Amino acid sequence: MSDATAPDLPDSAATPDYVGVVKFLLEPFLESPASLKVDCEVLPRNSRVLVRVAFDGEDRGRVYGRGGRNIQAIRTVLQGIARASGHSLHLDVFGGQPAGRDEGGREAPVDRRSGSAKQMPRRSRPR
Repeated sequence: MSDATAPDLPDSAATPDYVGVVKFLLEPFLESPASLKVDCEVLPRNSRVLVRVAFDGEDRGRVYGRGGRNIQAIRTVLQGIARASGHSLHLDVFGGQPAGRDEGGREAPVDRRSGSAKQMPRRSRPR
């Protein structure tokens, strides 16, 4: 068997274009792709990549998907690309307060027929 070695790659090929990949994966989910902000920080000391993403709060549900499936698939793709380059990747998602949350940050019940958050009656405390 012959000893096959990988060809020497230029430095630009060693670090993938994480910002471009994130934009490619997220923009189809966004109503206003111009609101997407991506920040990527590669830490060469420990081969770690930090990717921070921010977009309008209204798009949060579409980006996350049912049960978080969309964002998990995006994380999996990014982690695969990072692993192939010898990096470990962490994706942080920032954004406005998603629709459907009350003042306390709790998930508000959603009326499935209209798709809007229902107003829950206030409960009085027993005295």
